Amino acid sequence: MKFKLIYGLMLGAFLFACTSSEKESESSEEMEEVVEVPEGEVTYSADTTSLKGYFAVGEGDSKKPGVLVIHEWWGHNEHSRERADMLAELGYVAFALDMYGDGKNTNHPDDAGKFMTAVVSDMDIAKARFESALEQLKMHPNVDPEQIAVVGYCFGGTMALSMANAGYDLDAVAAFHAGLGLPIMPDSAGVVKAKILVANGADDPMISEQQVVDFKMVMDASEVDYKYVAYEGVVHAFTNKRADEIASQHEMLSGALAYNAKADSASWEEMKILLSEVFSK
Repeated sequence: MKFKLIYGLMLGAFLFACTSSEKESESSEEMEEVVEVPEGEVTYSADTTSLKGYFAVGEGDSKKPGVLVIHEWWGHNEHSRERADMLAELGYVAFALDMYGDGKNTNHPDDAGKFMTAVVSDMDIAKARFESALEQLKMHPNVDPEQIAVVGYCFGGTMALSMANAGYDLDAVAAFHAGLGLPIMPDSAGVVKAKILVANGADDPMISEQQVVDFKMVMDASEVDYKYVAYEGVVHAFTNKRADEIASQHEMLSGALAYNAKADSASWEEMKILLSEVFSK
């Protein structure tokens, strides 16, 4: 943990004549306040569920935009923490949140499916955990609570889009290889406040062409400011450097997951442009 000292105001001149230098020193020390600056792993909660998040903080003491990072369906793992670190290098304060509880994660699709289903089947739980993470980020002493974005991957991208659809006051949402099963709804005109980026693989077997068509149609009808980018020849999980390894371990994922350095880099640049645009206003 890093700590900063915020010094109290000096005693007024009218007290000087009747206060010894020793007492002045004692008063000054009493007025000092230690402010904890969270960094690294932290534990927080939503209702009775214990959650494990990860703060990555950019250089400097000035207030910065905050970015929530929502993990893939595998759970809160190194991928989401690495992305938080990358965002911190860009000058933001990033918080990799935990949607499953206790920071649990897996490399097995059966377990990942169970973890994910438990959340998406009860959006009240999903929103409570999102709100708790959002509160953690906004309370960080280095964060400007009026400048907040959300970045999500896979399941996390779907969650990010869903939270935008729920009307949360967000400046931007960037969703990478995101499912479109919980899109912006047709009656959401004026509800979605965030500027949206969706970066997906054009050959992602988990996303049908019809889903893309429907998603764009609803976004247009709802007058949402968005950009949809599809990378040719790219499948699911293209930002995760472990995607090929994981796919090789499970026959059902063969050909469905693959890291793609070019798409990873290009989509990251798209996100950087998005964040610079919304946070420069």
